[in-house]
Parts: sequence; structure tokens; C-alpha cells
Amino acid sequence: MRILVVGAGALGGYFGGRLAAAGRDVTFLVRPARAAQLRDAGLVIRSPRGDLTLRDVKTVTSDTLNESFDLVLLGCKAYDLDDAITSFAPAVGPHTLILPFLNGMRHLETLQQRFGTSAVLGGVCLIAATLNAEREIVHLNDSHAIAFGEIGGGLSERVNAVADALGNAGFDSKATPHIMQEMWEKWVFLASLAGSTCLFRAPVGAILATPDGETVIGRIFSECRTVAAENGTPVRDAFVERARSMLFARNSTLTASMLRDVQNGSRTEADHVLGDMIRRGGGDQQKPGELTVLRIVYSQLKAYDARRETGAPV
Repeated sequence: MRILVVGAGALGGYFGGRLAAAGRDVTFLVRPARAAQLRDAGLVIRSPRGDLTLRDVKTVTSDTLNESFDLVLLGCKAYDLDDAITSFAPAVGPHTLILPFLNGMRHLETLQQRFGTSAVLGGVCLIAATLNAEREIVHLNDSHAIAFGEIGGGLSERVNAVADALGNAGFDSKATPHIMQEMWEKWVFLASLAGSTCLFRAPVGAILATPDGETVIGRIFSECRTVAAENGTPVRDAFVERARSMLFARNSTLTASMLRDVQNGSRTEADHVLGDMIRRGGGDQQKPGELTVLRIVYSQLKAYDARRETGAPV
């Protein structure tokens, strides 16, 4: 299976690098400057699961991409999706599968509208990684897992073929017949963690040490679970137990990457992680005075966005 990985950043570089090291046919779609870096220094991964340096990785730039691939792995930020689609569109043929690992759900609709419903799979990714000053990929925790499947449910021959291509490549990978359930549960957890840590500008442990921190986290978590249920995907009891063990862990240093974006003065995925959660919960029809904690968090982040765009201190 010929695999095109869109980008060679923290996510694409990590999983694409592991796949290339395992002998899979992987090509990275990158900008010219990144292609030059990869030629000079190789693709470098620093990880508790094992360091890796790959020389002579295959790269292509958008202006030279002129052939289709069997599988496109997409892990960009949600706000970069439109540009990413423009860059990899020439690689999508009549039988190409697109496997995105973006946060939230809105990207599925965008991809299906552009490439057709049958071309798009659902996917979730569990990893914390970043690029350092040398553009090396730094794996920040022990988790490095992906799950994927048919949006309509079930296991198909083509999903099993993707499982064969992505399996036994140095990270955890699974095909699941319930990918939408897993996507919703990840979204509920991420929105709860991002909403809480961005509202307080603090990690979980510090929030819980405040007089009302536990109540606020609980409210946000409850609101997100309600939205999932209203959209036909109530979260499972086992998920609630796992999520609560992280969201309510005393002395925890856990934060969301969105908080790190705010602290760095960077763009956030607030619209896709929080705004779209509100929209799918009927936020546009909300009565005056029904101000949920989730809406308060989202409004605060939109104020951050406005100040950032004007160059004001954030």
C-alpha cells in the first residue's frame, strides 16, 4: 500500500517515520523548506519508545504531486484543513482512502464534501508530541496509538487492508467497528480538559486546589457528555471512569495542548474543539440567560483570538 503522509510535523512525522522504519512505502508531502531539512538532517524522533533517525525519506511538494496514493494520512491542525486539502487533492484517486486524525468532528464533513463520503475513514490518535528548535520530533509521553474504522460502523475489507499496512510498525494500531464512538469520547475528554485548563490557565492539579475547581471541571465534563448523547453517541461508563481518573487527579500536572498554544501566543483550535461542540448541542438556539460553562470558556478564548489578531498582549 502506497501511503502519503501530509506533513512531517509532530504527528505525521512520528507515525510516518515509524511506518517508514518498518519498511512501509511512505512519502511525506511537505513544504520545500521542510524537504530541505529532511534531506540535510533526516527525520529524527526522540521518544521514550525508542529514538529514530531516518535518512533519505521520500518527500514530495504540492507543486510536484501528480500521482494518486492508496492511503492519505492527515494530521494537520483543524484550522489548516482547507490548505491541506488543496495540497494533497492531486493524490486522491478513485480508490484512495483518506484517514484523518484531527480533533472534533467537523473535518469529516469537510472532507466528505470535497472527496465523497466513501473516501473518508474515521480516526483517533493518542500521542503528545512536538517539534523542538532543531525540528526534531519529541515524543512527550508513553502513548502512541491510533484507531480507525468505517464512519458507518463495522469492519470492511478495506479497513482490514489499512490495518495490515499500519500494523506492527512500532506503535499501537487498531481497526475498530465503533470509530465514531471513540471519536466522540476523545472529543468529550479533550473539550473538557482544554476548556478547564484554558479557563484557569493552570494544570488539573492546580485547578482542583481552588475552591470551585472541581465543580467547574465537573460541569464542563457533564455538558460535553450531554452533547454527545444528544448526537446519538452517549459515552460509555468505562470511558467516564478513565476520563474522571485524569480530570480529577489531585496534584496532576496534566494540561491540554490548547493551553500551551495560548501560553505561546499561538493560534488555537477553539472553534473546532469548543465552538463546534456548542453548536452541536444546540448553542444557536440557546435561550437568553442559559450561559453554560462551556460557552464561557469559548467566549474567553475568542477574546484571546481577537487580541492575538490585533497584536495586543495576550
